[in-house]
Amino acid sequence: MKEVRFFYTPTPFSGELPSDEAQHVLRVLRMSMGDELYLMDGQGHFHRALITEAGNHHCRYRIEESIAQEPEWQGSIHLAVAPTKHMDRMEWLVEKATEIGWDRLTLLSCRFSERKVVKTDRLEKIVVAAMKQSHKAWKPEVEEMQPFKQLIARKDIPAQRFIAHCYDENDLSGGLKPFLLDVLQPQKPALVLVGPEGDFSIDEVKAAEAQGFRPVSLGSSRLRTETAALVAVHLMRLANRLSFKVQ
Repeated sequence: MKEVRFFYTPTPFSGELPSDEAQHVLRVLRMSMGDELYLMDGQGHFHRALITEAGNHHCRYRIEESIAQEPEWQGSIHLAVAPTKHMDRMEWLVEKATEIGWDRLTLLSCRFSERKVVKTDRLEKIVVAAMKQSHKAWKPEVEEMQPFKQLIARKDIPAQRFIAHCYDENDLSGGLKPFLLDVLQPQKPALVLVGPEGDFSIDEVKAAEAQGFRPVSLGSSRLRTETAALVAVHLMRLANRLSFKVQ
């Protein structure tokens, strides 16, 4: 598809843009009746539309063509991470991970968490902006913060589940941790847990292992929380991409 500017609407067949998108179309871009719009619904479709009414506070349109997009990977790329003290670092993570490609973010409250409360409205806006900029057809889901023990016990998380921590074989009896890319099964749902700056507690690691989580390494470098989280997303995305190309 040619380089175009996208606008997000979760209800494309309503025929009217959300107010924030309408303001951008009309006041910033100075578009008017008869101009062409490209919409994304976050559910796997792009839509080509024409503006039919441009008012002071609303923008109505008519869809001319709906274009289903092929998924770039199968399964689900799910990251669960303990938010950092400074939210700008989490916002950076969300923006970059959306550009790379993922399906779900869960915010974790852990024993050593620096932040126990997060308002997800801001993160949702960053997801949408990054999705539009990178032309992603599916909108990643952002889940509210939940306790670590609650997340690892959930019945809806995938069987392929990993926990990335900084302890070595002398701290725990589990032996050497394999590199995530070496053990990840592509084209299958996967979840990776990344802890806070103080890492998971040993008790949390043991509790996760009891729920079937496999400890993994994200490389030889000691990474900040948001960097480790982005590396985890990139490795899941890369494994799926390499497998997709081979097929």
